[in-house]
Amino acid sequence: MKAYIFPGQGAQFTGMGLDLYEKSALAQELFEQANSILGFSITDVMFEGTAEELKQTKVTQPAIFLHSVILAKVLGEDFKPEMVAGHSLGELSALVASNALSFEDGLKLVATRAMAMQKACEQQESTMAAVLGLENEVVEEVCNLIEGTVVAANYNCPGQIVISGEVEAVNKACDILKEKGAKRALVLPVGGAFHSPLMEPAREELAKAIEETTFNTPICPVYQNVVAKAVTDPAEIKENLVAQLTGAVKWTQSVQQMIADGGAEFVEVGPGKVLQGLMRKIDRSVAASGASFE
Repeated sequence: MKAYIFPGQGAQFTGMGLDLYEKSALAQELFEQANSILGFSITDVMFEGTAEELKQTKVTQPAIFLHSVILAKVLGEDFKPEMVAGHSLGELSALVASNALSFEDGLKLVATRAMAMQKACEQQESTMAAVLGLENEVVEEVCNLIEGTVVAANYNCPGQIVISGEVEAVNKACDILKEKGAKRALVLPVGGAFHSPLMEPAREELAKAIEETTFNTPICPVYQNVVAKAVTDPAEIKENLVAQLTGAVKWTQSVQQMIADGGAEFVEVGPGKVLQGLMRKIDRSVAASGASFE
């Protein structure tokens, strides 16, 4: 079975999407529509902006979403997913690409999500750290022992987990994890504790927007981050999407489940090659490539 996977925050690069805009009338139309929906020219930042400008939360999340979704749409008949999944933000791209959400509603939710997360970050000083070379259980146990908020937030691939929480708690966890044999426990240059309980204010704001948005049955199963299994029921999709902001991104578990369910060819749709790299670490025997539009 053919699976399409959609990247999350961090995959952005300067000039992203310009080739699509120049080669496809449909892409041009969708990019212009996005400028109108967002109320600013995101194409200017994507095509000509600096790396620093692209790093603004209100730009980063919509930019990655647009690159992914527009690429899926211009593939036309070539885009025939039998299963889809997206890493964190990428889950919204996957939902639009699989027709569970309209392009306009998907973009509006991404914009709401980005601003809500930004606000939550500003309310409390928090951070994330990448932990390499330890079993999931060891990382989880250490997080549970520490006073303050720190949780396993991203299960990216075997031996690579991102923890998330209050600055002091994350630093303390890193020290203990190094003692436990972590190859690395490195605090990341992010401004907030994504996928942790500290995102509760953002979860509440996004929940309201999701509740007011129409979701349809997708054309294929969507493997959602918080449950790591196939979902097709619109009510369940909405529930999982809300839970994702404070819940863990179970990427390793999602991909493993997709493979168990017959996923044999994985295609990354969007900027960068991050997910292809993770695929090789999750299961080297499965084909992984990037979508391209000529």
